[in-house]
Amino acid sequence: MRFLVRDRLLGIGDDYWIEDDQGNKVFLVDGKAMRLRDTFELKDVRGRVLIDIRKKMFALRDTMVIERDGEALAAIRRKRLSLLRNHYRVTLADGTELDVSGKILDREFAVEYDGELLAVISRRWRHIRETYGVDVVRDDADPALLIAVAVCVIHLAEKEREG
Repeated sequence: MRFLVRDRLLGIGDDYWIEDDQGNKVFLVDGKAMRLRDTFELKDVRGRVLIDIRKKMFALRDTMVIERDGEALAAIRRKRLSLLRNHYRVTLADGTELDVSGKILDREFAVEYDGELLAVISRRWRHIRETYGVDVVRDDADPALLIAVAVCVIHLAEKEREG
């Protein structure tokens, strides 16, 4: 499954569509302005909220939290003691961990579970300027979750670069 994301992205209050490789709108990332903390919603084409994404308020390290139907789904933070600034850890609610590594700010990175590739985020094959692709490699993977992970990691990397 391949998705295209327009990269005017990640300003709070900004909304943008994620399309499939046929150009059909699939998900809307709805940035919530006027909130105390960074908040996004990933919605389907009918406007139903599939995933809530928010910055955790009281954490020692910047952490983004992903929720589905009010239940914690994942927490994302930069990996501790990593020599690479572009290495993030995703801890799922069941304790499973995903690794995200690569050139986050260049939109060239991968999401892996236990060494197995789940998704590749890349600008390489995109002809449209300021667009990157999210290629979900495994058929049994949750595309909404992997897109939410990409949104979170890019947001954390951008905030780290700013501050």
